Amino acid sequence: MKMIRAIALLFLGILILGGCRVGKNYTRPEVQLPEHYLFDEEKANFDDKLKWWNLFNDPELDTLIQKALHNNKDLLATAQRVEAVRHQLAIQKADLYPQFSYSGTAGRGNYAGSKLPNPVNSFNLIGQASWELDFWGKIRRMNEAAQAQYLASEHGLNALRLSLVTTLATTYFQVQEFNAKLQIAESTYAIRDSSYQILQYRFDAGIIPAIDLNHSRIQKAIAEAAIPLYKRLATQSENFLAILVGEYPSQQDYANKLNVYAQVPEIPAGIPSSLLDRRPDIMQAEQELIAQTAMVGVAQALRLPSFSLTGLLGVASNDLSELTSGDPAWNVNGSLLGPLFNWQKNANRVKAEEALTQAAIHQYEGIVLHAFREVEDALVAIQTLKQEEKAIQEHVDAAVEAAKLSEERYDKGIASYIEFLESQRQAFDAQMSLTSNKQDLLEAFINLYQALGGGWE
Repeated sequence: MKMIRAIALLFLGILILGGCRVGKNYTRPEVQLPEHYLFDEEKANFDDKLKWWNLFNDPELDTLIQKALHNNKDLLATAQRVEAVRHQLAIQKADLYPQFSYSGTAGRGNYAGSKLPNPVNSFNLIGQASWELDFWGKIRRMNEAAQAQYLASEHGLNALRLSLVTTLATTYFQVQEFNAKLQIAESTYAIRDSSYQILQYRFDAGIIPAIDLNHSRIQKAIAEAAIPLYKRLATQSENFLAILVGEYPSQQDYANKLNVYAQVPEIPAGIPSSLLDRRPDIMQAEQELIAQTAMVGVAQALRLPSFSLTGLLGVASNDLSELTSGDPAWNVNGSLLGPLFNWQKNANRVKAEEALTQAAIHQYEGIVLHAFREVEDALVAIQTLKQEEKAIQEHVDAAVEAAKLSEERYDKGIASYIEFLESQRQAFDAQMSLTSNKQDLLEAFINLYQALGGGWE
């Protein structure tokens, strides 16, 4: 009865001292961000009804993203590592409670410190309990750190998901770009090959000089060389898409859809900078800062004595039938262990953890700054690429028209063949440039989605 009363008083003391926890509690660093972005329209109120994927309305892209989120091998491997961290958190939390173990032995012999006249049997069964009393909050601080590390790993997994979606979408649009350029190259080659055949006939008839035929041959070869180039780039991008969705590369038919995305809806105006708070890399950095802050408390607690309570309860017998019938033996011990003189080891450990905490603060602030810059870069890219698209489209229209007129002028003997070839070259380059611009614009929207931590939902 006295032992039970002593244990009850001990529990009460632990509850009273439960609030004693060395080290500072975490406070979030203050980061002052502008309310709006430089290249965002502030005249309108922010409206998040327009979801990011609605900009493209492409079921094929949606299907690929869903497959990647379910089947991507890197994502699956990271998810299992996060699961391992979750179990490590459970292991760490268990240190806050008493630990129980048992042991038993059985033997037979004629020696027990000295030789016995006859062999005897020996049996014993012992239960043991041990408990480190967390007076200074060291274990609780370690639990805080483990909890934050687990949440950081969760946010890291979300960051990987976000990166996977953006990489897949970017690669998907690159396939569109390369297929579009392949069509332009094939169409241009067909035209130039036809022109070359006509010029060959004229050269054979002595109507045109050899220089005109050679220039035509050069332009035909340039268009012909572009065909295998963009076939290769398109196939390699398709292979990468297959890996992203967790499949082996196979023959796919991704049609050219760049023209379908020509009229991309406007993004919501007045996007608040507070959306950056939900970026997974920022949340991951903050959890890492929380974990590091807790480790300062752990280091401070190591400078103080630790208290442990151990207890034994066991029975022993020379006869197996008497093992449970005899009086049990028991023992309860308390222990105190603390540092006395260790050449400033623990003091320097605290200073090291404090320095690492300051480094984590700067890292968190730096990630926020980079995140803000990424949003600004994406917004200005969208704005200027749209302006650039209008100019390039005008260039394409003028170059195509000029090529037609130059061909007519050349057929009538008014213009030189060099003028005609130059017009063809400009039309070809302008079409390629317009295709690249469309892909860059789509990629800028994807970058904005990633920079905002998943669009503006």
